[in-house]
Amino acid sequence: MRSRGGGKARLGQFPAEREEHIDQWIDEGPVREEAEQAVQRARPARANNFELDSEIRDRVNAAVPSPQRAAKLRERLLGAFVSLERERYTEARRIGNQLAREMSGVAAVHELIGLSNYRLGEWRKAAAALERAQTLHPDPDTMPILMDSLRALGRHKDVAEVWKELRQASPAHEILAEGRIIMAGSFSDRGELADAIKEMQPARSKPKRVREHHLRQWYMLADLLDRAGDTVGAVRFFEQIAKADSDYVDVHQRLRALGR
Repeated sequence: MRSRGGGKARLGQFPAEREEHIDQWIDEGPVREEAEQAVQRARPARANNFELDSEIRDRVNAAVPSPQRAAKLRERLLGAFVSLERERYTEARRIGNQLAREMSGVAAVHELIGLSNYRLGEWRKAAAALERAQTLHPDPDTMPILMDSLRALGRHKDVAEVWKELRQASPAHEILAEGRIIMAGSFSDRGELADAIKEMQPARSKPKRVREHHLRQWYMLADLLDRAGDTVGAVRFFEQIAKADSDYVDVHQRLRALGR
Protein backbone atom coordinates (compact mmCIF):
# COMPACT_ATOMS: atom_id res chain seq x y z
CA MET A 1 0.00 0.00 0.00
CA ARG A 2 1.29 3.41 -0.93
CA SER A 3 0.64 6.12 1.63
CA ARG A 4 -0.03 9.52 0.11
CA GLY A 5 3.07 11.68 -0.08
CA GLY A 6 5.49 9.13 1.31
CA GLY A 7 6.87 7.40 -1.76
CA LYS A 8 6.24 3.85 -2.90
CA ALA A 9 7.11 0.48 -1.39
CA ARG A 10 7.33 -2.67 -3.43
CA LEU A 11 5.11 -5.46 -2.26
CA GLY A 12 6.95 -7.91 -0.05
CA GLN A 13 10.01 -5.79 0.70
CA PHE A 14 8.71 -4.94 4.14
CA PRO A 15 6.42 -7.36 6.01
CA ALA A 16 3.09 -5.94 7.08
CA GLU A 17 2.79 -5.35 10.79
CA ARG A 18 -0.91 -4.80 11.33
CA GLU A 19 -1.84 -2.69 14.30
CA GLU A 20 -4.89 -3.84 16.23
CA HIS A 21 -7.63 -1.22 16.09
CA ILE A 22 -11.34 -0.95 15.56
CA ASP A 23 -12.85 1.08 12.75
CA GLN A 24 -16.23 2.48 13.66
CA TRP A 25 -17.87 3.24 10.34
CA ILE A 26 -20.86 5.49 10.05
CA ASP A 27 -22.58 3.02 7.73
CA GLU A 28 -21.91 -0.42 6.34
CA GLY A 29 -21.17 -1.96 2.96
CA PRO A 30 -18.33 -2.16 0.45
CA VAL A 31 -19.00 1.29 -0.96
CA ARG A 32 -17.14 2.73 2.04
CA GLU A 33 -13.92 1.39 0.53
CA GLU A 34 -13.88 4.04 -2.18
CA ALA A 35 -12.08 6.72 -0.19
CA GLU A 36 -9.43 4.34 1.12
CA GLN A 37 -8.39 3.72 -2.49
CA ALA A 38 -6.98 7.26 -2.51
CA VAL A 39 -4.60 6.29 0.28
CA GLN A 40 -3.28 3.53 -1.96
CA ARG A 41 -2.74 5.62 -5.11
CA ALA A 42 0.72 4.76 -6.51
CA ARG A 43 3.09 7.04 -8.37
CA PRO A 44 5.63 5.62 -10.87
CA ALA A 45 8.18 3.38 -9.18
CA ARG A 46 11.62 4.79 -8.54
CA ALA A 47 14.94 2.97 -8.42
CA ASN A 48 15.00 3.65 -4.70
CA ASN A 49 11.83 2.02 -3.39
CA PHE A 50 11.59 4.26 -0.34
CA GLU A 51 12.18 7.96 -0.72
CA LEU A 52 10.25 11.15 -0.23
CA ASP A 53 9.02 12.98 -3.30
CA SER A 54 11.47 15.69 -4.35
CA GLU A 55 8.76 18.31 -3.84
CA ILE A 56 8.31 17.23 -0.22
CA ARG A 57 12.06 17.19 0.37
CA ASP A 58 12.27 20.75 -0.94
CA ARG A 59 9.48 21.89 1.38
CA VAL A 60 11.13 20.30 4.40
CA ASN A 61 14.44 21.95 3.49
CA ALA A 62 12.69 25.33 3.15
CA ALA A 63 10.96 24.92 6.52
CA VAL A 64 14.08 23.91 8.48
CA PRO A 65 17.11 26.27 8.36
CA SER A 66 19.68 23.68 9.45
CA PRO A 67 20.58 21.19 6.68
CA GLN A 68 21.53 18.59 9.28
CA ARG A 69 18.22 18.97 11.13
CA ALA A 70 16.28 18.96 7.86
CA ALA A 71 17.91 15.67 6.88
CA LYS A 72 16.96 14.13 10.22
CA LEU A 73 13.36 15.32 9.96
CA ARG A 74 13.09 14.03 6.38
CA GLU A 75 14.18 10.64 7.63
CA ARG A 76 11.59 10.76 10.41
CA LEU A 77 8.85 11.74 7.96
CA LEU A 78 9.80 8.90 5.64
CA GLY A 79 9.77 6.47 8.55
CA ALA A 80 6.30 7.66 9.53
CA PHE A 81 4.98 6.94 6.04
CA VAL A 82 6.55 3.49 6.22
CA SER A 83 4.65 2.94 9.49
CA LEU A 84 1.46 4.03 7.74
CA GLU A 85 2.11 1.54 4.93
CA ARG A 86 2.66 -1.17 7.53
CA GLU A 87 -0.73 -0.23 9.01
CA ARG A 88 0.82 0.99 12.27
CA TYR A 89 -1.49 3.97 12.31
CA THR A 90 -1.04 5.10 15.92
CA GLU A 91 2.72 5.15 15.50
CA ALA A 92 2.48 7.07 12.23
CA ARG A 93 0.17 9.62 13.85
CA ARG A 94 2.45 10.02 16.87
CA ILE A 95 5.45 10.73 14.67
CA GLY A 96 3.38 13.07 12.53
CA ASN A 97 2.27 15.07 15.55
CA GLN A 98 5.90 15.37 16.69
CA LEU A 99 7.03 16.54 13.25
CA ALA A 100 4.24 19.12 13.11
CA ARG A 101 5.89 21.00 15.97
CA GLU A 102 8.84 21.87 13.73
CA MET A 103 7.26 21.61 10.29
CA SER A 104 3.77 23.01 10.67
CA GLY A 105 4.02 24.54 7.22
CA VAL A 106 4.71 21.26 5.40
CA ALA A 107 1.52 19.83 3.88
CA ALA A 108 2.83 16.24 3.82
CA VAL A 109 3.07 16.21 7.62
CA HIS A 110 -0.61 17.12 7.96
CA GLU A 111 -1.55 14.59 5.27
CA LEU A 112 0.26 11.93 7.28
CA ILE A 113 -1.65 12.90 10.42
CA GLY A 114 -4.93 13.06 8.54
CA LEU A 115 -4.51 9.70 6.84
CA SER A 116 -3.50 8.04 10.10
CA ASN A 117 -6.52 9.44 11.91
CA TYR A 118 -8.77 8.45 9.02
CA ARG A 119 -7.64 4.84 9.21
CA LEU A 120 -8.18 4.94 12.99
CA GLY A 121 -11.73 6.24 12.58
CA GLU A 122 -10.89 9.60 14.17
CA TRP A 123 -12.96 11.63 11.73
CA ARG A 124 -12.72 15.02 13.41
CA LYS A 125 -8.94 14.87 13.72
CA ALA A 126 -8.63 13.50 10.20
CA ALA A 127 -10.73 16.31 8.76
CA ALA A 128 -8.82 19.01 10.64
CA ALA A 129 -5.43 17.72 9.49
CA LEU A 130 -6.49 17.19 5.88
CA GLU A 131 -8.11 20.64 5.73
CA ARG A 132 -4.83 22.11 6.96
CA ALA A 133 -2.91 20.16 4.32
CA GLN A 134 -5.25 21.39 1.57
CA THR A 135 -4.77 24.98 2.74
CA LEU A 136 -0.99 24.61 2.52
CA HIS A 137 -0.94 22.68 -0.74
CA PRO A 138 -4.19 21.74 -2.52
CA ASP A 139 -4.04 18.12 -3.65
CA PRO A 140 -6.94 16.35 -5.39
CA ASP A 141 -5.64 12.91 -4.37
CA THR A 142 -6.62 13.37 -0.73
CA MET A 143 -9.81 15.35 -1.28
CA PRO A 144 -12.02 12.21 -1.33
CA ILE A 145 -10.63 11.20 2.07
CA LEU A 146 -11.35 14.68 3.40
CA MET A 147 -14.86 14.43 1.96
CA ASP A 148 -15.44 11.07 3.62
CA SER A 149 -14.22 12.38 6.98
CA LEU A 150 -16.54 15.38 6.70
CA ARG A 151 -19.40 13.10 5.70
CA ALA A 152 -18.82 10.96 8.78
CA LEU A 153 -19.09 14.12 10.88
CA GLY A 154 -22.35 15.11 9.22
CA ARG A 155 -20.77 18.21 7.69
CA HIS A 156 -22.61 17.76 4.42
CA LYS A 157 -22.31 21.37 3.23
CA ASP A 158 -18.55 21.09 3.57
CA VAL A 159 -18.61 17.77 1.69
CA ALA A 160 -20.36 19.55 -1.19
CA GLU A 161 -17.83 22.39 -1.12
CA VAL A 162 -14.83 20.05 -1.32
CA TRP A 163 -16.60 18.11 -4.09
CA LYS A 164 -16.94 21.36 -6.04
CA GLU A 165 -13.22 22.06 -5.58
CA LEU A 166 -12.35 18.53 -6.63
CA ARG A 167 -14.32 18.79 -9.87
CA GLN A 168 -12.69 22.14 -10.66
CA ALA A 169 -9.26 20.56 -10.18
CA SER A 170 -9.90 18.09 -13.05
CA PRO A 171 -8.26 15.13 -11.29
CA ALA A 172 -7.68 11.61 -12.58
CA HIS A 173 -10.83 9.66 -13.40
CA GLU A 174 -10.50 7.34 -10.41
CA ILE A 175 -10.14 10.26 -7.99
CA LEU A 176 -13.18 11.96 -9.46
CA ALA A 177 -15.12 8.70 -9.18
CA GLU A 178 -14.25 8.42 -5.50
CA GLY A 179 -15.45 11.95 -4.84
CA ARG A 180 -18.67 11.34 -6.76
CA ILE A 181 -19.44 8.20 -4.73
CA ILE A 182 -18.90 10.05 -1.45
CA MET A 183 -21.03 12.99 -2.56
CA ALA A 184 -23.82 10.58 -3.49
CA GLY A 185 -23.37 8.92 -0.11
CA SER A 186 -23.75 12.30 1.55
CA PHE A 187 -27.11 12.79 -0.17
CA SER A 188 -28.09 9.24 0.79
CA ASP A 189 -27.23 9.86 4.44
CA ARG A 190 -29.86 12.61 4.44
CA GLY A 191 -32.46 10.41 2.74
CA GLU A 192 -32.17 12.34 -0.54
CA LEU A 193 -32.01 9.29 -2.80
CA ALA A 194 -33.14 11.14 -5.93
CA ASP A 195 -30.26 13.60 -5.61
CA ALA A 196 -27.85 10.76 -4.85
CA ILE A 197 -28.91 8.91 -8.00
CA LYS A 198 -28.67 12.10 -10.03
CA GLU A 199 -25.13 12.62 -8.75
CA MET A 200 -24.20 9.17 -10.04
CA GLN A 201 -25.54 9.76 -13.57
CA PRO A 202 -22.06 9.98 -15.18
CA ALA A 203 -21.45 6.42 -13.99
CA ARG A 204 -24.20 5.06 -16.25
CA SER A 205 -21.99 5.12 -19.33
CA LYS A 206 -20.14 1.89 -20.10
CA PRO A 207 -16.40 2.36 -20.74
CA LYS A 208 -14.36 0.48 -23.32
CA ARG A 209 -12.26 -0.97 -20.52
CA VAL A 210 -13.78 -1.60 -17.11
CA ARG A 211 -11.60 -0.59 -14.19
CA GLU A 212 -12.00 -0.79 -10.43
CA HIS A 213 -13.46 2.68 -10.10
CA HIS A 214 -16.15 1.83 -12.64
CA LEU A 215 -17.18 -1.19 -10.55
CA ARG A 216 -17.36 0.92 -7.40
CA GLN A 217 -19.53 3.50 -9.09
CA TRP A 218 -21.85 0.85 -10.54
CA TYR A 219 -22.19 -0.76 -7.15
CA MET A 220 -23.09 2.53 -5.54
CA LEU A 221 -25.60 3.31 -8.29
CA ALA A 222 -27.14 -0.18 -8.13
CA ASP A 223 -27.47 0.04 -4.37
CA LEU A 224 -29.15 3.45 -4.58
CA LEU A 225 -31.55 2.27 -7.28
CA ASP A 226 -32.42 -0.79 -5.20
CA ARG A 227 -33.15 1.38 -2.18
CA ALA A 228 -35.25 3.71 -4.32
CA GLY A 229 -37.38 0.79 -5.54
CA ASP A 230 -36.00 0.66 -9.08
CA THR A 231 -35.41 -3.09 -9.24
CA VAL A 232 -34.85 -3.15 -13.00
CA GLY A 233 -32.17 -0.48 -12.81
CA ALA A 234 -30.49 -2.11 -9.82
CA VAL A 235 -30.38 -5.49 -11.56
CA ARG A 236 -28.89 -3.90 -14.67
CA PHE A 237 -25.90 -2.50 -12.86
CA PHE A 238 -25.38 -5.47 -10.56
CA GLU A 239 -25.33 -7.66 -13.68
CA GLN A 240 -22.79 -5.34 -15.33
CA ILE A 241 -20.58 -5.76 -12.28
CA ALA A 242 -20.97 -9.54 -12.26
CA LYS A 243 -20.09 -9.71 -15.96
CA ALA A 244 -16.92 -7.68 -15.43
CA ASP A 245 -15.91 -9.33 -12.13
CA SER A 246 -17.96 -12.30 -10.94
CA ASP A 247 -16.27 -12.23 -7.52
CA TYR A 248 -16.87 -8.55 -6.81
CA VAL A 249 -17.94 -8.23 -3.16
CA ASP A 250 -21.51 -9.50 -2.64
CA VAL A 251 -22.87 -8.89 -6.15
CA HIS A 252 -24.32 -12.40 -6.55
CA GLN A 253 -26.11 -12.19 -3.20
CA ARG A 254 -27.56 -8.84 -4.21
CA LEU A 255 -28.81 -10.29 -7.50
CA ARG A 256 -30.37 -13.28 -5.74
CA ALA A 257 -32.12 -10.92 -3.34
CA LEU A 258 -33.56 -9.16 -6.39
CA GLY A 259 -34.82 -12.44 -7.87
CA ARG A 260 -31.99 -13.03 -10.35
